[in-house]
Amino acid sequence: MEAVADSRGAMSKWLLLSVLVVVLDQWTKGLATAGLQYGQPVPVTGFFDLTLLHNTGAAFSFLSDAAGWQRWFFTVVAVIMGGVLLVWVWRLPPGSRWLACALCLVLGGALGNLWDRIALGYVVDFISVHYAGWYFPAFNVADSAITVGAGMLIVDIIRGEPGHREGGDD
Repeated sequence: MEAVADSRGAMSKWLLLSVLVVVLDQWTKGLATAGLQYGQPVPVTGFFDLTLLHNTGAAFSFLSDAAGWQRWFFTVVAVIMGGVLLVWVWRLPPGSRWLACALCLVLGGALGNLWDRIALGYVVDFISVHYAGWYFPAFNVADSAITVGAGMLIVDIIRGEPGHREGGDD
């Protein structure tokens, strides 16, 4: 029983990473909202602008032109996925640092965007990357955390070391 308590204590420390992602995400979105005019790019480099945009859809503005039901659909999906990720992190064996970090980055990003969706009805995006007339969809800190976390999960799957998931130190 003590090992379970120690494991949960160690994993709860990883959840602080999720909290940090949410705080950083909300802080930067607040700065963008206060300091940028909607849709007006502020050049930072030749390939990077700050451009305040509101995304009512999901990744890459998927379903952003739907009739409004997508707000609640994506809210429910984010709540369910957040719960799944939280349970997954809580049940990780001690020493699963890589996987815990990946999951907590995704969780923090999902919660940051969920906050926007519930409070505002849209997600605040403000990072715009472009090259030679090609523009990547605008994104935010939460999206970045989700992307890095998902990349780490892919690496974890590819790595697939035997015994790695049974609590080996990774």
